[in-house]
Amino acid sequence: MFTSLNKILFYIVIFIPMMIKAQQVSAPKFGKGLLNMSGKDSTWSMNFSARVQYLTSTTWLEENDSYGNPQSNSLIRRSRLKFKGFAYHPNLTYKIELAFSNRDISGGSNFTSDAPRIILDATVKWKFYKNWSIQFGQAKLPGNIERVISSSKLALVDRSLLNSKFNIDRDFGLQLKHKFNLSEKFVVKETLAISQGEGRNVSKGNMGGHQYTVRLDLLPFGNFKNEGEYEGDDLRREEFPKLLFGIAYDYNNDAVKTRSNMGSYMRTDYGLFETDITTFFINSHFKYRGFSFMGEYADRNTNDEFAKNSDRSLTGDIVNVGSAFSIQTSYVLLSNIAITGRYTNINFDKIVTNNNDITQYTLGLSKYFEKHKLKIQSDMTYENSMFSNDKIFFRLQFEIHF
Repeated sequence: MFTSLNKILFYIVIFIPMMIKAQQVSAPKFGKGLLNMSGKDSTWSMNFSARVQYLTSTTWLEENDSYGNPQSNSLIRRSRLKFKGFAYHPNLTYKIELAFSNRDISGGSNFTSDAPRIILDATVKWKFYKNWSIQFGQAKLPGNIERVISSSKLALVDRSLLNSKFNIDRDFGLQLKHKFNLSEKFVVKETLAISQGEGRNVSKGNMGGHQYTVRLDLLPFGNFKNEGEYEGDDLRREEFPKLLFGIAYDYNNDAVKTRSNMGSYMRTDYGLFETDITTFFINSHFKYRGFSFMGEYADRNTNDEFAKNSDRSLTGDIVNVGSAFSIQTSYVLLSNIAITGRYTNINFDKIVTNNNDITQYTLGLSKYFEKHKLKIQSDMTYENSMFSNDKIFFRLQFEIHF
């Protein structure tokens, strides 16, 4: 008996060869996909690609003024398949991204029909008028820049603690996008999203209200090379200074999770606790001749932090309100070796946890063989907090992206 995961892989293996026999096929260069297909009448196209990240990490905790008994772990951090192209007309595009690593598909519940969360992205996008487009389906919300940047294009092994505690990730809904020029170089990009409000792969029982997100990006010196504002390092070595300054605001009406559309459900004796949650982001990204700087600020608030039962007794679930700050800088040498440093500070309100002040210092070293398509990255982080005083962890990651 096939599991649902085996069924998906089976259909992919069968489906692609059948399409290859009937369509025009080309083999792209390394990093541009495993294959390109297009209909003989040019009414559709598909690019199929795959990527894998292998991660090894070791953690040391200070015990009795010494570091002993390190904990090590190795895993496939990400393993993904991606399909993209257009249907009927080049202005009608689609994207499908499937995830198969344990960390990617975990988090299933009765709200996801007790199924693994395999689908990351599944969208259709229509460029309906000049610089206007509308996107429908499941995708990343236009929140903090570190989350919008693909996990395959990061300057360090993984995103910061700010992102893991405050990001609004993916959801199902509509996104309206627009851009225009204030001057010959000054570019403004706007995005408005209306989504379900409970995260990705929720298939039934949407209990809360809806989520509304707006993001505004200002690029005073013009566009980056190949959308380089959404890549961690300046591998393309911008010849002229490039700057992105962005703000984003997210309002989740009647949210039922501790971190807006992320975190755990707030369960009570009558169902799920509902409260309005707002998240605010300020982002910046600067690049010039191999140097890059990225700064982020996040803040989350709510009108009622404590989940309560019908008799007003506390359930123990608390909305993770607070703020965070992160800065990251890197330089790419001519040998395509990059040195990156990052500082992150998390400040939860004291009502959330006694461990309300967490600081991390990270130093990373990366070697790019074919930009982000083939690379080895390593970083070491020192963390200081009430619950993890003088914690050190080292990570080594290899990525290959066809």
